[in-house]
Amino acid sequence: MKAETRQSFWFNLLLVIGIFTVIYILFFLELGCFTHHGESVTIPNLRGRTMNEAIDILHKNHFEVRIDSTFDPTVKPLIVLKQVPDTGSVVKTGRIVLVTVNSVTPLHIPMPNLVNLSYRSAELLLRNNKLAVGDTTYVPDIARGAIKEQRYKGEIIRAGDMIAQGSKIDLVIGNGLGNTEWEVPDVTGLSVDEATTIINQFNLIPNMVGRDGDPAITDTPSAIIVDQNPRAVAEDGKHNHIKMGDVIDIIISQNPAPGDVHSNNKDDKTVNDPDAGVKKNKDEDE
Repeated sequence: MKAETRQSFWFNLLLVIGIFTVIYILFFLELGCFTHHGESVTIPNLRGRTMNEAIDILHKNHFEVRIDSTFDPTVKPLIVLKQVPDTGSVVKTGRIVLVTVNSVTPLHIPMPNLVNLSYRSAELLLRNNKLAVGDTTYVPDIARGAIKEQRYKGEIIRAGDMIAQGSKIDLVIGNGLGNTEWEVPDVTGLSVDEATTIINQFNLIPNMVGRDGDPAITDTPSAIIVDQNPRAVAEDGKHNHIKMGDVIDIIISQNPAPGDVHSNNKDDKTVNDPDAGVKKNKDEDE
């Protein structure tokens, strides 16, 4: 009786183990069928397709899809620009594929700072920000080849201002001082506003400095020029000359007394007229 009981116990135990083993195998076989476990698929080329076409292709291959967007003015809206993983990658089915499409409307980004960069650096920075170079103009400036101003639709645009991707940015570039020289204009005794008008006629760069010991300037446009460097007339009585695009220092004071204004360079009225025959060219002299 005891022998029969032992045989029955071991038989039942083996039977239970066998049943669970079969269930375990069937479970994972079915799981593999439902999840496509172990299957690998090559990522198709989605670039140039519409967003809906790309989604359909990925869903048929049992991928999950995530959509991102950027803006390229040369491509139609909702066209696939790039994908991750890239074309030809072999991955397991069920993987998430990130698809970047061209936005319907331009994205707005902060304007980068191009001032003082070289043209090549500015062009590269614009391209990286999905912007483009517009018109280029040159002005006399000691920094040859450097960007002096960045403009959008004729107006200066500051770094950080929001601008639509694809916009064209006009660049104002320094072309060096050149060979043209002027007799130094005399701007002492004038207001900053008046002096700036004259200095601009000579294509010079004003550098305004408050006079030492004076109170702070409260109204710059109305402040008076008390001295300048270089002066219009040298100590030997001859006119000083200055290159187009060079810097002229002007010393200003808010309310100077008449005797505070340097006045030994007012003996020639032509020094304030760049068209009065005072210009000379080094090439002509040579």
